[in-house]
Amino acid sequence: MGKLTKGCIQVYTGDGKGKTTAAIGQGVRAAGNELRVYMVQFLKGSETGELKSIEKLDPYFKIFRFEKKRGFFWTLSDEEKAELKKEIEEAFKFCKKVLENKECDVLILDEIMGVLHNKLLSVEEVVEFLKSKPEDMEIILTGRNVPKEIMEIADLVTEMKEIKHYFEKGVPARKGIEF
Repeated sequence: MGKLTKGCIQVYTGDGKGKTTAAIGQGVRAAGNELRVYMVQFLKGSETGELKSIEKLDPYFKIFRFEKKRGFFWTLSDEEKAELKKEIEEAFKFCKKVLENKECDVLILDEIMGVLHNKLLSVEEVVEFLKSKPEDMEIILTGRNVPKEIMEIADLVTEMKEIKHYFEKGVPARKGIEF
């Protein structure tokens, strides 16, 4: 297995396409160098192409999901939101355990900013989590609307800026490209 000597905190944010894709690309690169990569996907329950691809990279790259399939957050009932919050808390407990036990070299928290934006976890909890990062572990966070507290603690912040998008021309999400 490979080993990182210095791990950083990376953030992929912005209103443009490519945040998860960039995180996966970084994970694939790390896996190719025999680093262990765990990706915890938040607010994503449906089938996506990366699930099948990354299965082929096992044991170096694994994806974890804790939520059952639902619609978008704003379409959920209060009961469904409460259930989702429990699942998110379970996923975050898993992330803490991974950190404490140093189970991987690269930990990706995909769409964690959406979790914070919807107040399913607090910014303070995530900042505390990031501060407890082992020196030799990389953490990658994705999602829009990065809180300033996370922006400050991050070592790298990349903003995906939408300049033009084919959705505007009526092109729907396509299998293999958007999911």
